[in-house]
Amino acid sequence: MGQYLNQRDNRSELQQRIDAELREKARAHKPTGADGLPDGVDDSAYLQNTKITTSLSWAWLLIALAAIGLIGYFIYLMAR
Repeated sequence: MGQYLNQRDNRSELQQRIDAELREKARAHKPTGADGLPDGVDDSAYLQNTKITTSLSWAWLLIALAAIGLIGYFIYLMAR
């Protein structure tokens, strides 16, 4: 921590002005909202016309694992 403070003391006046301007711009461009975070309403348009995962997701997981197992078995047979 002391090293960080020491580095700040060695800045030139130009570096300090640039730093202050960048911090000011960052504060001006903060998203609006109660907690300072975007509400996501505009960003969630890609979720339209989608559905949640069904109760058969475990079956797809089993199918994927079986496919991976079969590929592994074929590779094992080819390597013999």
